[in-house]
This record gives sequence, structure tokens and C-alpha cells, in this order.
Amino acid sequence: MGRIVNRAELVKLVATFRRNRESVALANGCFDLLHVGHVRYLQGAKLEADRLVVAVNDDASVTKIKGGGQPILPAVARAELVSALSVVDAVVIFSGLTVSDLLHAIQPDVHCKGTDYAVETVPERETVRAYGGRTAIVGDPKEHSTRDLFARIKQKPDEIC
Repeated sequence: MGRIVNRAELVKLVATFRRNRESVALANGCFDLLHVGHVRYLQGAKLEADRLVVAVNDDASVTKIKGGGQPILPAVARAELVSALSVVDAVVIFSGLTVSDLLHAIQPDVHCKGTDYAVETVPERETVRAYGGRTAIVGDPKEHSTRDLFARIKQKPDEIC
């Protein structure tokens, strides 16, 4: 299980990983209502490095990205759920629409994005290239989404388990 850290603590933790000659991957997302697509994304990200850091969008950025009505769960709860997954080594909550600032701060070996992206469409790809990292597309095909789950709950609440 990972631990939830702030940005300063994360910088120190990543430095410790590097002293131990461990590679670092960073995955990020909103993770509002954790589902199997999220789990597969994070499992894929963990295969890219020795250590997996997950950056969870804060509430304000989720609202900007997803629109009103989201997030359903506050950032602290979403971070706690993600940190409980065995593949996750650390979780940090971040603000903003991209993780570029965090990428600059910790310079992970790999920045992982889900299959709804191609390497060429990842917003932070130039940031990663600039410090010598790489971008990886991981997870299963984008057949799962929180938006679709919300729609199913609204349409057929008695059929959702």
C-alpha cells in the first residue's frame, strides 16, 4: 500500500527511491469512483518502473476537467482509495489541469497515461522529453469510465451492484 504525501514529502521520497537505484513511474488522474479501468491502468503503470507514484487531481481541477457535479468523492477520499492498491507506492494530490509542475519537481523515469491517449497527444509529453524521461501508454482499452458508470447508475439504479 502506498502512502499519501504532500509535494515536499514526495520530492524527498523520490530522492530516496533514486538513492536505492529504483526507477520511478508517475501516473495521474481524477479517480472519481474507482473502477476496474483505473486498477488496470495503475497495474500497467507499475510494470513500467520499480516504484509507482500516483498524482490525484484536487477537487477544483476535477470540476474544471469534468464539469459540475464532479467530483463525487473529495480528493482526500480518492487519494486514500488509490493508496490502498498494492501496486501504488505513493499518492500526492495536485492542482492544475496537467501534472507538468509535478513532473518538473520529481522527474520520473516514466510518465504513464491511459489508452485514451497516444504518446503524441499526452499534454505533458514535451515536459517529459525535456528532462530525458519517457511517456508510456498503459492499461486496457478505454472501455470503462466514471462518466459511463454515472450514466448507468442514473438510468438503472436497481441493476447496479
